[in-house]
Amino acid sequence: MKIRRIHIILIIASCIAFASCKGGYSFTGADISPDTKTFTVELFPNHASLVQPTLSNVFTETLKDKFLSATSLHLVNDNGDLYFEGEITNYNVTAQAYQGNETSALTRLTISVKVKFTNNIEPSKSFESSFSRYADFESSQNLSAVEGELMQQICDELVDDIFNKSVANW
Repeated sequence: MKIRRIHIILIIASCIAFASCKGGYSFTGADISPDTKTFTVELFPNHASLVQPTLSNVFTETLKDKFLSATSLHLVNDNGDLYFEGEITNYNVTAQAYQGNETSALTRLTISVKVKFTNNIEPSKSFESSFSRYADFESSQNLSAVEGELMQQICDELVDDIFNKSVANW
């Protein structure tokens, strides 16, 4: 009986201690100041030499969705505590893995973005940086058949990199 009371007291104390913790830790690895409440993501225009019409919107919405789902921050149209802006600088399709008959076995889709991140609460964490990711697909496949899926995959990876650099301190 006495051991059971001790266990109950320890559980209650742990719950109180955990609930009273204030800080920026989250299970996503984000380290966000408790003073940070909002974020803004401007549309990332596509300035690549090869323009995919939906890429700008797909990338911008993926970035917004990441912060909405992985943090408790609120999206605002202007003047967020965290502010993201930039542009898509590269959308490129290149042949990879040449075979003996000088044909390519793989094709690579590469997307690059330039990001300016402004942390209005902790200015020392602000940065300007470029990020690039790619995905390969079989050369026998038509780009239009796999483009949507690959574009989303690459955008997800780019957004993870941006998230990690801006709030996860990885």
